[in-house]
Amino acid sequence: MSVYGYCRISTAKQSIDRQVRNIRAEYPTVHIVQEAYTGTSILRPEWSKLYRILKEGDTVVFDSGIRKFGDGFVQGRALDDRMGCAVMIEMIKSELEYDADFSFSVQEEIGTRGAKASAFSIRPDYAIVLETTTAADIPGVDGEKRVCALGEGAVVGFMDRGTIYDHDLYELAFKKAEENGIKIQTKTMVAGGNDAKAIHVSAGGVKTLAISLPCRYLHSPSCVIKMSDGDDVLRLAKVILGELANA
Repeated sequence: MSVYGYCRISTAKQSIDRQVRNIRAEYPTVHIVQEAYTGTSILRPEWSKLYRILKEGDTVVFDSGIRKFGDGFVQGRALDDRMGCAVMIEMIKSELEYDADFSFSVQEEIGTRGAKASAFSIRPDYAIVLETTTAADIPGVDGEKRVCALGEGAVVGFMDRGTIYDHDLYELAFKKAEENGIKIQTKTMVAGGNDAKAIHVSAGGVKTLAISLPCRYLHSPSCVIKMSDGDDVLRLAKVILGELANA
């Protein structure tokens, strides 16, 4: 199995050196493929050549660091689910007035396996999954197909392809958001899924809620989120856990 690094610039005035340097720092034996081709065209000759020689099990990596832009937006790779982890870390660092277990689970995308093991080990009374979810608030997408939107706060769904969420927790989320001035929105499509799929049917059943950040271009090297949504997710998670701890 081989590792390839793909680097591209759009004009001759740009330098490709930073991309090459950053990729080699993480993958010293990587095979670098360089492309200098205008961003106004969909043609990528060097990429097309690389695509033709790829074999099953090969890996292609890009240089995609964290970049802030616009009005509080952040672009980077693997923000699903680095942002969920970031929210949990902030909660751990804070002085919580209740006991809580935090699980940083692996292998969500290939069967929610880590969450299943964690749920049986912890056997929680309640579970809150901190996630990102697809935001299709882009030109050409209307109505419920937009799913959610950046800048509109935490996303709470009632159902996805893996979970029917606890009705009382769903209602509690919107109630507490309104009481505390936290921006919140409903996930408008029954689509996708997350670790709640494994958790809510584990250890005799666990009442589960997912609170997500809206994220454009999910599962790509250039995910885009808005930091204010992360603040809303953090605040909402703390308020709901506090409410459940006193239930």
